[in-house]
Amino acid sequence: MPVTGRAVSAAVLLVVGAGLAVLAVMVHYEFMRIYGDVSGTPLEGLTWGLTAGPSGLGLGLVAVVAMIGFMISTRPWMRLTAVAIPVLMLIGMFAVTPAALGQKMENQFVSAPQCVTEGTDEPMASADREAQQTFDSISHIGHFSGGGMSGVGGCTRWFKLSEGADVLQHYRGALPAAGWEVVEDDGSHLRAQLDGRAFDVMPCPGGGVIWAGSDDEPSFGQGRPGLAGTEICPHDL
Repeated sequence: MPVTGRAVSAAVLLVVGAGLAVLAVMVHYEFMRIYGDVSGTPLEGLTWGLTAGPSGLGLGLVAVVAMIGFMISTRPWMRLTAVAIPVLMLIGMFAVTPAALGQKMENQFVSAPQCVTEGTDEPMASADREAQQTFDSISHIGHFSGGGMSGVGGCTRWFKLSEGADVLQHYRGALPAAGWEVVEDDGSHLRAQLDGRAFDVMPCPGGGVIWAGSDDEPSFGQGRPGLAGTEICPHDL
């Protein structure tokens, strides 16, 4: 292939590679915004996106195009560009990962647990309102998606948590500050009571679970026939 033809072909490949790289970064952002794990770090999110999502396929495709462009390039700046495209693509994916996870957090999670649901019949509605009052009286940690269980035996809500935060340590300070008395603290869960109400919290992988109910009820509804075999910590918060 003549030198001029090779240069034109290399330039076209580099343009195509750059376009594919931009598209791959956009796809990675959307994938992480929908499926990303908000409890992980940006680096963990990027690694997961490359191995479990379409990001890895995009990187491979861009790398192949850039490699071909590098091999047929006749000028140093073209070869440098061919090397830079996949590198900049990875940097771009890493840069947009926190924004994507933050968007997911904003759209799918709230900073406080919610138990009250419109249209709930009595006596469950009254139990939900009492549990909500309990939750509202305490400063919480983590991000709540609304998943959990409610009933006359209390309200259970799960939450996501960033790495490095100590669930029990937070509530050891937050509960007494709100007037609650801690009655159980064995390192695996914490239970507190106030005016006939009870609150319990337990760490889970990637987050934790809280419960509010009457002080004569078992935490998280344990022991009730309808909840037999139910896991307190689900596999996916």
